[in-house]
Amino acid sequence: MSVFRYRLNRVRLRLIIWETAMNKKRPIHLALHLIKLPLSGLVSILHRVSGLLLFLALPLLLFALQYSLRSIETYTQLLTALHYPCSKLLLLVLLWAFLHHFCAGLRYLAIDLDYGVELATARVTAKWVFVVSGVATFILGVWLW
Repeated sequence: MSVFRYRLNRVRLRLIIWETAMNKKRPIHLALHLIKLPLSGLVSILHRVSGLLLFLALPLLLFALQYSLRSIETYTQLLTALHYPCSKLLLLVLLWAFLHHFCAGLRYLAIDLDYGVELATARVTAKWVFVVSGVATFILGVWLW
């Protein structure tokens, strides 16, 4: 009988803890626009977004490669299609995604090797990821356009 009372008391204690936890005032929703992310957090989120963008664009890029290698006529058709501003803008976004993903990946590789783990150096390397990927995107974008 004592084992039964012990288990019953544990269940009662769990119910009391659950009821007090549920009676607390909690926010209805999380206001994401009010949260101020540090620069390294923004680099992390954009690293994931750029990786997803590259992954989703991979079938399109492989199709374009296959289409360009089919014959000289399809190659010239692809070149004329890439002269439109929308396709150039898409290529520019993919170029930024690749360069940002590459630079942030190098940063995370260095962090995995215990370089740049301190707060000050992490902030500096996060700034460098934005600067290097932005400048490289601008230079290659001017060359592409």
